[in-house]
Amino acid sequence: MIKKIFRSTLLANFLVLLASLTLIMGALYRYFTQVQVEQLQTQTALAAKGISAEGLDYFDGLKTASTRITWVDNTGTVLFDTEYDAKQMENHGDRQEIKDALETGYGESSRYSSTLTQTSLYIAQRLDNGTVVRLSVTQHSIFLLLLGLLPTLLLIVLVVVGLSVLTAKYTAKRLVQPLNQLDLDAPLENPAYEEISPLLRRIDHQQKELGLQEQLLLQRKREFDTIISKIREGMVLLDKDGQIISMNPAAQTLLQTDESSIGKEILELVRNLKLHQLIEEGVKGRKGETIFSLDQTTYKVLARPVISEDQLTGMVLLFFDVTDQWQVEQIRREFTANVSHELKTPLHIISGYSEMLRNQLVSEDDIQVFAQKIYTESQRMVQLVEDIIHLSLLDETPQIAMEPLDLYQLAQESLESLSGKASQKQIALHLKGGPAQIQGNRALLSSVIYNLCDNAITYNQPKGDVYVTIRQQAKDVVLEVQDTGIGIPKEEGDRIFERFYRAEESRNKATGGSGLGLAICKHIVEKHKGSLTISSTEGEGATFIVTLPAMSESDVSVETDNDILAKQEAADGESGKLAEMEAAEEAAEEMTEGSDAADNTEEKELLKRKKEKKRKKAKKRKAKDAEQAEKQKTAKEEKTGKTSKAKK
Repeated sequence: MIKKIFRSTLLANFLVLLASLTLIMGALYRYFTQVQVEQLQTQTALAAKGISAEGLDYFDGLKTASTRITWVDNTGTVLFDTEYDAKQMENHGDRQEIKDALETGYGESSRYSSTLTQTSLYIAQRLDNGTVVRLSVTQHSIFLLLLGLLPTLLLIVLVVVGLSVLTAKYTAKRLVQPLNQLDLDAPLENPAYEEISPLLRRIDHQQKELGLQEQLLLQRKREFDTIISKIREGMVLLDKDGQIISMNPAAQTLLQTDESSIGKEILELVRNLKLHQLIEEGVKGRKGETIFSLDQTTYKVLARPVISEDQLTGMVLLFFDVTDQWQVEQIRREFTANVSHELKTPLHIISGYSEMLRNQLVSEDDIQVFAQKIYTESQRMVQLVEDIIHLSLLDETPQIAMEPLDLYQLAQESLESLSGKASQKQIALHLKGGPAQIQGNRALLSSVIYNLCDNAITYNQPKGDVYVTIRQQAKDVVLEVQDTGIGIPKEEGDRIFERFYRAEESRNKATGGSGLGLAICKHIVEKHKGSLTISSTEGEGATFIVTLPAMSESDVSVETDNDILAKQEAADGESGKLAEMEAAEEAAEEMTEGSDAADNTEEKELLKRKKEKKRKKAKKRKAKDAEQAEKQKTAKEEKTGKTSKAKK
């Protein structure tokens, strides 16, 4: 700023100096011109007297220096000229000063002479004899005079320029110093120039407004940071070029980065084609979503462009962890595909045999065989459907009824039920251990023990053994079911508990099975907060190990039969909910009808009878629902008992 003021001040001084010199030179030029005119007039008068007295003799020996003398007659013919030959000169009768002198006795003019190629000043005077004498002088004589003053003028210019430089520096510093010392945080408290007071007041007003806006922005930023920091999902803000503006802690954890990534492109952190395509669509102002996996985690990403005044200003990316949902969806699809496959096989068999029977393509001797095949496959379908329903009930029931149980007693009961099947295959059953108290569901745990023992018998060698051991281990109770059968290959040991998975066909051709038995057992054990594992050597047998927590009665909240019944009713149907909804609707109707009929005695009586009728109806409905619930409970207990005896 100092330089600008210095340059401006110096330029102003220089211009003033230049203007002053111009004016001075002009004044001097006019002054010297006037002096020269006066001198020329005097010389002309003297020359006129001399020529009148002496004639041409006057010019003899006359030295005129820079003054030219011309003598013409009354016709303009040049009689004599001090610089040129008069005989060779043209007629001067048309010269303005000659004309004026012939007419008035005196003439004066100034013009550019093409002959002399310079501007000359002319003064003419008429003599008594009618002739005219003219004196002239060139203007360059004045300039020569001014040139003589040039050294003095240059000295003046140098002095003035030096003083201007010093003055400009001093002025610039004096002007800028108070401005540099201004306290813009408190503009009104500065004892500066009065001329800038309006500016300072405006600055003060704007600073107050900016302060309020800054506080508001800081408050909103804190609120925004607090909100996004609490969001469990990852959130990333991008500008219109796809560069990161902000990200919450969840996004930083997800992308394995920190705040140093601000200003970078998100594709530098995550190189994924789907995410790249999603961002490209977002940059074009289009919404989008995609699913991609990162470090064995599946994320659903939503891209939402931010539009302001029809212009894309940025983009918001939201990352949702959908690993569990994705896995559940995968399991559901696999389950649906497996169910479809398992149901199609017996259905096709039943359909084929039935079609042959309908078209009478079977001999009398084969009818019984075909009927047996149809019956066998239908029973297989029934068993499959029952297992699916059983699994579905286990999935949908959040809690199961618990009671104190003796695991040893349950194992003993299951072995007694299987003793007949074991005798047919000449398999010896052995029970080891002693009483072991746990908290559990009798029907479900009996089903687990029955299925494990049944499998041990089914896949055992003739004259083999089945060992069931109950033992206490720390805070757990362990049930082991060991057989001496064909065993299970190591590569199949991890998959044996998968739904619809069955070992190789060579082992299942005769035994059949839906592939859900062990899956149901594992599900039941996990419902009891336990674990089910297998240890097997192919050709030597297999050992299934069930580990259950040895819970005391005080650690478990035992559900009553009424609670179980209520939860079962909620899982099986919506009859109770529908009844409640109907009751609520009836209550609302009664309130409305009661308000409308409050002032009418006849209507009140009608309303009373209507209420009584509805109470009786509701009472009957409740009795009917209770009876139905009791039937459902009985059916489920019978079904659970059947399931415990079912084969895999």
